[in-house]
Amino acid sequence: MTGTRIYPRESLLAYLDFLRRAFEEYGLPLALYVDYHSFFFSYLPDALTTLGEALRFYDISFKYAPTPQAKGKVERQHQFWQNRLPSYFATEAIDQIDIANRDIEQLRAHHNEHELHRELQMTPQAAWNQARHQKRTVLRPRPPSPWWPYIWSLRTTVKVDLDGTVAVGPQRIKTKFLLGTRLTRCEHPDGSFTFLANAPGSGGKPIVVLRCENHPSHPKA
Repeated sequence: MTGTRIYPRESLLAYLDFLRRAFEEYGLPLALYVDYHSFFFSYLPDALTTLGEALRFYDISFKYAPTPQAKGKVERQHQFWQNRLPSYFATEAIDQIDIANRDIEQLRAHHNEHELHRELQMTPQAAWNQARHQKRTVLRPRPPSPWWPYIWSLRTTVKVDLDGTVAVGPQRIKTKFLLGTRLTRCEHPDGSFTFLANAPGSGGKPIVVLRCENHPSHPKA
């Protein structure tokens, strides 16, 4: 398994955080096998979702499952963890997401390294090692891109207001920029915000003009 993590709710920021973690550990795929959820599929011709745009920055596309049954193996794995985790959390008296995610990482490592896959009759880690040895993988290493932390954020274009401020959650923060200046606001999964003078794809390196750590209106997932 390339990742297991609990979030307060299903959201775009949760997907961005989960995928970033998986890519940092295993590398970048050419495509992700997904269903027609609105996070993945746009009904507008030739349009990409916000998540699709983020993935395209690193040449990752979506491959859509033609039927719900086509993702059967994936769903069985989900059911496996949905059956296992509630009883584990109850036994260990775990009721906080941070603690749960810490233990889930340990359970995932144990599953990958020690539990036999029913069909392969080997552990997932052994199967992965074999695939790499036989060059049956097209995963690419994480690129040394300065844009990396900003691509995996929720990005919006904002304008500096009359009083020289920009919105950060329900509050406004003072900047040194003039009225009407456009900035790229990056909302990160940990609740922090970064403001850039330029947007991804504009060329060059990101120019950070303002950083707001762990805003209280966005609890850490």
